Amino acid sequence: MSDIRHIVFDIGKVLIHYDPEIPYARLIPDAQQRQRFFDTVCTPAWNVEQDRGRSWEEAEALLIDDHPHEEDNIRAFRRHWHEMVPHAYDETVTLMLELIERGHDVTMLTNFAADTFVEARRRFPFLDRPRGVTVSGEVGMIKPERRIYELHAETFGLDPAGAIFIDDSEPNVEGAREAGWRAIHFTAPAMLEDALARHGIVV
Repeated sequence: MSDIRHIVFDIGKVLIHYDPEIPYARLIPDAQQRQRFFDTVCTPAWNVEQDRGRSWEEAEALLIDDHPHEEDNIRAFRRHWHEMVPHAYDETVTLMLELIERGHDVTMLTNFAADTFVEARRRFPFLDRPRGVTVSGEVGMIKPERRIYELHAETFGLDPAGAIFIDDSEPNVEGAREAGWRAIHFTAPAMLEDALARHGIVV
């Protein structure tokens, strides 16, 4: 009998695939130029601020001021975002839905820009099946900041000691543990069922 009463899923790279390389392989065919663009222009640090709530208009304007010659490629990040999320991870989605069907309390906690999450929800209806979701871009804070885990627990009435979090990012997993949750570092759909079983959750 497990003492886990709440199962919390991340979304990107856990339930749906995400890869900004997909459209840019076409837009910037040269691999070295493409890598330079991601290292110096549309960097992960720039993109995460949209997850924190910054608007795309402001984000684009900041980069275009510094890199006017890259304007088209900068604007392409949002314009082609739909290509970056081409499919769901069917095995993980099936597992999550089975947990819900068996009566487990399932919610989601994700670093996601508010507007792209609306788009993702339209494309992937299973995102409406859990009891609820905390979206970083809507609340103005991001994982692995402790406060977002606390906010999620407060919002959905979770006892941190009875919650387990599933995320592909080791820092986010550590953030959950520091907030008093248990956590699973997600590396592939096939490992998740075994990892849950080790915590007494059998699907």
